[in-house]
Amino acid sequence: MHAPGDPGFEERYRAIDARDTRFDGQFVTAVSSTGIYCRPSCPARTPRREHVRFYRTSAAAHEAGYRACRRCLPEATPGTPEWDVRADVVGRAMRLIADGVLDRDGVDALADRLGYSARHVHRMLVAELGAGPQALARARRAQTARALLVGTALPVADVAFAAGFGSVRQFNDTIRDVFALRPLDLRARAGRGAVVPGRGGPDPVARVRLDLALPVRQPYDAPGVLGFLAARAVTGVEVADLPAGGPLRYARTVVLPHGPGVLDVEATRERPRRGSPPEWRLALRLELSSLADVGTAVSRARRLLDLDADPQAVDAALGADPALAPLVREVPGARVPGTVDPAELLVRAVVGQQISVAAARGHLGRLVAAAGSPSGSAQPGLDRLFPTPEQVLAHVPEPVPGAAPDPDRPLRLPGRQVAAVLAAARGLADGTLGVHV
Repeated sequence: MHAPGDPGFEERYRAIDARDTRFDGQFVTAVSSTGIYCRPSCPARTPRREHVRFYRTSAAAHEAGYRACRRCLPEATPGTPEWDVRADVVGRAMRLIADGVLDRDGVDALADRLGYSARHVHRMLVAELGAGPQALARARRAQTARALLVGTALPVADVAFAAGFGSVRQFNDTIRDVFALRPLDLRARAGRGAVVPGRGGPDPVARVRLDLALPVRQPYDAPGVLGFLAARAVTGVEVADLPAGGPLRYARTVVLPHGPGVLDVEATRERPRRGSPPEWRLALRLELSSLADVGTAVSRARRLLDLDADPQAVDAALGADPALAPLVREVPGARVPGTVDPAELLVRAVVGQQISVAAARGHLGRLVAAAGSPSGSAQPGLDRLFPTPEQVLAHVPEPVPGAAPDPDRPLRLPGRQVAAVLAAARGLADGTLGVHV
């Protein structure tokens, strides 16, 4: 928490006075005279300094007794960029909480994943962020619930469980505490025009389909990000359609905690206001085995598309290089695509060493066809899941020195490279090799 006189207070105060959208999601502004907290770009009149407190997270503001502003909707902003890049305990904890680990497995499991005791993890998070793991997870659930209430036609009880709440009563209490509104009132304030029922209908395998908006800081180089993913799309797991006139689409299967699912992203170029430059708007269509996976699926989609990055800071850093400056001016908002599964990324990286992107796609496509499980999706081209480390070990034969390799083997790579893939899969499967979000 930053109060008047604290280091960094004046910089933050200048940001809210300028209503600078670059800082949305990076901190919240709590106003003691009103009892609410806002995003930095809130259009309301700038409060007096003595009434302002700045918090790193909305959870810390909740813990201090503030509720979310109904005008600027601070819960609808992109996330804080630093949680995607920090490798320390706090950064990893925030990524795991966003992925739903605490909701699924509890505080002790979160602490085990981090390698510390639950008490020490709580102490570190409170010291740096002003809120413990339970409060941070509660804020995440509130954010997910708000998005579902205003963006879908799901019944309120389904929203509660999709957002990760243990009961409808807990859900109602949290929504009232955070937004000072009942869930149905929060939905009504958004207007019926904001309610978007999931397209298509339920099927016997993937019974949940939802459409949600993905908040993103502008500018965003959607053609660059989706083009990168499309060039590396593995047959059966990923599909892409990037027409010159748009909209752009990329979709892939994914393994979620409660079963297989599909992330289907559509990017549309729009001009938000007359005279302003066009911006890319992103929508996410989810096909899930369980409502309980909504929050995790959204978190992984955001990580895959690098939606929480700070494009202004990135462009400023790259633009300082004389060789890169013209490229930054031509294509602002460059991002670094991530992954939905660190283990998958490791296998793909080892397979792709010292060969072309097209060749790597061929090897991975054969691996998926031989070892991947059926996805159960009805979407054309998305019929397989990327194989787990255990499946890689079961379907990729160990190379035998001096023996002629099988021409029908899934990975037609040099023996040393196949051995490296198997060694990585073996380490992932037995836990001796750890990869983290």
